[in-house]
Amino acid sequence: MVRFASRKTRHHAVLSGDFERELTREVLRTELLRVRALIMTGCCMMLLLTAIYLIDPAVVNRVWRGTDGIIEVYGLLACFILFEVWVHTQIRKNLRLDRDLPVIRRYIGTLIETSLPTFILILQIRTMGAPQALGFAVPLMYFIFVILSTLRLDFWLSAFTGFVAAAGLLAVALYYNSAGETDEPLVYLHAVRSIVILICGVLAGAVGAQLRRQFAASIAAATARDRVTNLFGQHVSPQVVERLMAEGSSTGGDVRRVAVMFVDFRGFTAGAQSRTPQEVVDRLDGAFAVLVDILDRHGGIVNKFLGDGFLALFGAPLEAADAAHRAVAAGREMLTAMDRINAQTSWPLRIGIGIHFGEVVAGNIGSPRRKEYTVIGDTVNFASRLEALNKEFGSQLLISATVREVLGDDGSDAIALGEVAVRGYERPVAVFQLG
Repeated sequence: MVRFASRKTRHHAVLSGDFERELTREVLRTELLRVRALIMTGCCMMLLLTAIYLIDPAVVNRVWRGTDGIIEVYGLLACFILFEVWVHTQIRKNLRLDRDLPVIRRYIGTLIETSLPTFILILQIRTMGAPQALGFAVPLMYFIFVILSTLRLDFWLSAFTGFVAAAGLLAVALYYNSAGETDEPLVYLHAVRSIVILICGVLAGAVGAQLRRQFAASIAAATARDRVTNLFGQHVSPQVVERLMAEGSSTGGDVRRVAVMFVDFRGFTAGAQSRTPQEVVDRLDGAFAVLVDILDRHGGIVNKFLGDGFLALFGAPLEAADAAHRAVAAGREMLTAMDRINAQTSWPLRIGIGIHFGEVVAGNIGSPRRKEYTVIGDTVNFASRLEALNKEFGSQLLISATVREVLGDDGSDAIALGEVAVRGYERPVAVFQLG
């Protein structure tokens, strides 16, 4: 996770709202799956009972002592399905409203759902007798609810499901045992079965809790990644996002020494006049794709697009000791790439690049609802002025004296253009040409 100022405090505070909201939605989605599975289970049981009645009516007489018993089971299953359909509707409503279900409603729903096998078991005992009914398939229905409770992603709800199931089975067994309809040793058998069901509920809760933790970790990472992308722009490369996630970076108003690069396409407006809007967009997108890819390889980011140009940063938000070297290397490669592209198109484009190195204030700027990571300071202004001087000198890559000094031997091919008057600056400044 990204360490904005503090890895676990500020970052968590910023992301907690989005994180909790998305986690709640994910839990509700898994709850919908559980409810759908229960509805399908109820429908399958009704179809099974119908098939048994149609294929071998004698079984109905032996098991349910006529049709009255099976009709009661039908009624219970139909009520159960209607209840689950209502629950499904409520969950979908809460999903649309982006809110969670009340906790008490979850527990009441669990109690109602998990009591279904208990009521069916009581009906079976009335028609079949306690030994046969307790040894029949109905007690196994509890495991359906216990297993599906895993999808609640809540340990205590799953444990409560196991408790309700275990208590229901044991209560029925004890009640009918006290009536003298079962042997005493069988009570211990039912007690052991109830304990097994309770343990299964606890284990289902543990699995659900683990799944919830994994969901939470995935959502937290995705939320942090989305925030990084939104903060630094959609044009930040996946590699930079991953580095921000792994290494962390402060987004407050920090003073940084960065290399600022301005890139602009020369004569683009004139060339666009004779072409369709789609041709203009396609040409610009194709050129941007190549240039931004070069920036990615050299560790720079596009801070913002400026029509037919952009502002790129080296050394922010991720620090780089060799920011100036990276910027110049990227600029040189951009010129080479544009020459290659121009040789293959009927609409050649000429770019102008200005690079300056110095201190800036890097941080979040904007309204409370929408902020953008950007850099402010004279370094930015001067880099913009440098790029504009390309038009005056007929050059494509200009650097400041500061950049030339930092480059050392790497800038031995730099051509000094002397002291140049720059708009907005009282004194002439030294400018150098590369490429």
